Amino acid sequence: MAAFLNRMFSNRLLPAALLLATLQGCATESAAVRDQMDPVTSVTVSYSQTPLVFYRDVSGRAAYARDFVHLGPVEVNRSGDYRYYLWLGIWNTMEDAQLGPSRDGFESIIVFADGEPLPLEVAGWTVAAIGASEPVYLKPVASAADAYYAVTIDQIRLIAEAADVRIQATGTRTRNYEPWDDQKAAKSALHEFLKISVF
Repeated sequence: MAAFLNRMFSNRLLPAALLLATLQGCATESAAVRDQMDPVTSVTVSYSQTPLVFYRDVSGRAAYARDFVHLGPVEVNRSGDYRYYLWLGIWNTMEDAQLGPSRDGFESIIVFADGEPLPLEVAGWTVAAIGASEPVYLKPVASAADAYYAVTIDQIRLIAEAADVRIQATGTRTRNYEPWDDQKAAKSALHEFLKISVF
């Protein structure tokens, strides 16, 4: 046994042992970020377990009425071709599930990261827009609309590092969405997402 250990830590085998330890460390999955392989398209999708949540008070319609937007990052790996998206789950407390979700104003949005505007155009309203066949994020409510926006990893990093993030829907009327709470868990998950992303 001593002879084996001596050989393992010799100059010849030490780099291989370090490489093995490094690879094992990289294979560890984060509790804040999930990976899943799409069963139909075979892309690997990574996403944060805890999306950011934004709201808009619309108590003029009804007491305690609010519009909500959930925002989460998505990485799509198609055989080494990496693409990045922001997922938005759009819903409100007054939505009738029978009428379907409202998409008005979300064809174009602006994400403000510490005041810097990031204008985004919707890539699609279903997971097909990102090359997947199954939903990545669970809808916050059954009537929520899903929207996907193509972004760069640098834009995701800008959002993660910003102290103040807000969303503006830019349809026929401008609607501003404020952070729902302190977002500590969501921000932590966003930073974890960036750590495991390749680019």
